Amino acid sequence: MSQFAFKQFSVTQHHAAMKVSTDGILLGAWVPLAEANRIIDVGTGTGLIALMCKQRSPISKVHAVELDDDALKDAEFNIKHSPWPDIELHRCAIQEFDSEMRFDLMVSNPPYFNASLKGENQARNRARHTDSLSFDALLDAFEKFTTDAGQLAVILPYQESLLFQQLLEKRNLGLAASCIIHTTPNKAPSRRLMLLGKARYESVSEEVLVIYDSNNQYTKEYVRLCHAFYLKM
Repeated sequence: MSQFAFKQFSVTQHHAAMKVSTDGILLGAWVPLAEANRIIDVGTGTGLIALMCKQRSPISKVHAVELDDDALKDAEFNIKHSPWPDIELHRCAIQEFDSEMRFDLMVSNPPYFNASLKGENQARNRARHTDSLSFDALLDAFEKFTTDAGQLAVILPYQESLLFQQLLEKRNLGLAASCIIHTTPNKAPSRRLMLLGKARYESVSEEVLVIYDSNNQYTKEYVRLCHAFYLKM
């Protein structure tokens, strides 16, 4: 599908290697935005998560960083033709990004394959594998570009999320909230949404979300989370 229509915006994806996915939609819908006046989306791809954040919090300043030239074509088009063309798009890797602004929230649907076999599509490899953005590089950027109270929200495959949490502990970063995703009630966890900060948290909000029920219909919880975005929901 070269275009994905949401209720308030559309995402054209002619060029980007990584298309609109449930992962991105989950993260954009779940991430807490109440205290986020300045938001940066790392590895924005088509611009999906930046657009979702802007829809949910129109008064926030939203920036988006992307390295891949093809993805940038789609992101630039999607932002320009959205209700929020003021989203600022930066053409660089986050390792090369520079700004005096300190953000309240960094959000990322990051590459997560560390050692898996790669295909012939180099752009897709960059988007899926940690060669271009390691977990450590993402955490370096988080520590550098966010305020003392700033937070980072990510979505990862469940097993990779456990490795990511070990890195948090080594850096004395704290986990504030976690949501474990099951595709269906009987399947093992497939994804995990994580919100972290620069301090330890006395209590962690632990959630579980199932996407499809036993009849292969969206669960009430998933509908409640994403109804503001899907056209037919």
